[in-house]
Amino acid sequence: MNFMGFIVTFGTFILSTGFLYLVGHTFHIHWLMLHNEFTNNENGFNTSIGSLTPFILGLIISYFAERIYLHKSR
Repeated sequence: MNFMGFIVTFGTFILSTGFLYLVGHTFHIHWLMLHNEFTNNENGFNTSIGSLTPFILGLIISYFAERIYLHKSR
């Protein structure tokens, strides 16, 4: 994969993941929202994170975008 292929793949991943998180926060769709909770007490340590669904969907979309780019560039 050349540099332009990397730019297409990485750009597609960032844009699609960001768009999905934005849609989740705009329309309050919980499985598309990123919740971050951090608690640091003297008794213990607590952390949690929200949905990783947009991240996984972004990986899938960028995979197909790379395949389409490689097919078109040949």
